[in-house]
Amino acid sequence: MTAPHAFLTSFFGIPLGSSTGRSKGKRYIVSRTELVAGKSHKLVAHELGGGDYISLNLYLPQNSGELLRPCEMSAEKVIAFVIAFEPDP
Repeated sequence: MTAPHAFLTSFFGIPLGSSTGRSKGKRYIVSRTELVAGKSHKLVAHELGGGDYISLNLYLPQNSGELLRPCEMSAEKVIAFVIAFEPDP
């Protein structure tokens, strides 16, 4: 699936490495990793004190648009999570 613009803006606002923050009123620890000289990105989030889990890969091929690949969950779930995510200061 092609990644929506609002998703991309929010995704790249999440700091590289591990951080904490909130999405839809829940607290998460998030890990964002950049691979292959920035052509591939991975995000994994675990809800603190709960069971929610988010995992996705984002590919940035040169010849086409951004490709969002959620890991065993809906694209809608990962898009909503990333757009709503607010990193802690």
